[in-house]
Amino acid sequence: MSETAPPASELSVPPAEEATVPAAGVAPAAAPAPGAAQAAAQRTPHRRLVIDLGHPFVWGFTATVGALIALSLAGAISSLSTVLVSIGVALFVALALDPLVRWLENHGMGRGLSIGVVFAAFAIIIGGVLALVVPTAVVQITAFAKAVPGYITDIQNADWFKNLVALSGSSDMFANLLAQAQSWLSDPANLLAIGGGALAVGTGLVNAISGTLIVLVLTLYFLASLRSMTSALERLAPAHARPQLAEITEQITESVGGYVSGMAILAFCNAVFAFILMTILGVPFAALLAFLALLITMIPMVGPVLFWLLATVVILFTSPLSALIFAAVYFAYMQVEAYVMTPKVMNKAVDIPGSLVLIGAMVGGTLLGLLGALVAVPVTASLLMIVNTVFIPRQDAKVQPS
Repeated sequence: MSETAPPASELSVPPAEEATVPAAGVAPAAAPAPGAAQAAAQRTPHRRLVIDLGHPFVWGFTATVGALIALSLAGAISSLSTVLVSIGVALFVALALDPLVRWLENHGMGRGLSIGVVFAAFAIIIGGVLALVVPTAVVQITAFAKAVPGYITDIQNADWFKNLVALSGSSDMFANLLAQAQSWLSDPANLLAIGGGALAVGTGLVNAISGTLIVLVLTLYFLASLRSMTSALERLAPAHARPQLAEITEQITESVGGYVSGMAILAFCNAVFAFILMTILGVPFAALLAFLALLITMIPMVGPVLFWLLATVVILFTSPLSALIFAAVYFAYMQVEAYVMTPKVMNKAVDIPGSLVLIGAMVGGTLLGLLGALVAVPVTASLLMIVNTVFIPRQDAKVQPS
């Protein structure tokens, strides 16, 4: 008994086989090239949101939204100013302490132990300065503010002042100047703010202590992770540019660290000399003025001159002779500091033209007070170093017009 083949309509082929088996007499279709799908996807047009800025309403709306976003960012940065100042201070202190850590490492001490020794010594020095100077300075600020009216009266009754007024014939002008000086100096907040914005003693002892602790903790973290931070920064650049970036980063960190530590040493020497000189002259507010010298003289070039004028005027209230002696002796010290001490202390620090130093100090002081004036110089030097190392060689290599 023979089996009959099922009719053609009952034949079934699996779907996968239907896709792969070609019909009889038909050539199989060529397989797509490996990159054909990607090329087709790239040729497919993407949908884009196009804004017609030619329309006045759309342009005004876009500009308003951009301005609101910019104002919001500015407000956020302003609200975080205290945090940013603490981070900036801690970073620059870490850069200032890093040369000492490297020196200990070069003399056989491990990096961890070197960081511990340097940071412990720094914390002890800062704690001692705050414990000895700040309470005395705050007390003397209050006493000085209360004594200002009496000093103004003594000046007005002094024979030299009466002779000066008689020779100039401008009694009203001198009276107005003394009145303004009395009004400004009688306000303790003005004296507290002389040191410059966020780093002044000023907003209270509790805030000063808490801010100092935050800066110390951040300094320890930055000091311990300074190398890893620079390595992470280098990895952001392409592989071919990393050696040059590493060299530039090393130069910047070394020069900034040398500058900050050098300015701290010079300011400390300046404050000690001013305190000793004013103590010998019998100035009643020597500790207060020495503390102001420690802060003000960290401003490059301008700081010592500013303190010289301020201290001379303050001492003039108590004794004209003492003010004259102080002005002469301190002026001689400024010459020694400028021509003898500064070249030795700052020999490995930044080297930028004096005009850029003044411009940077003025801009930084206007924005962030003492911290801005201190930071502006190494920032300016870093930018100048990047321009001389990266931009200028590229421009020199362009010998043919493009």
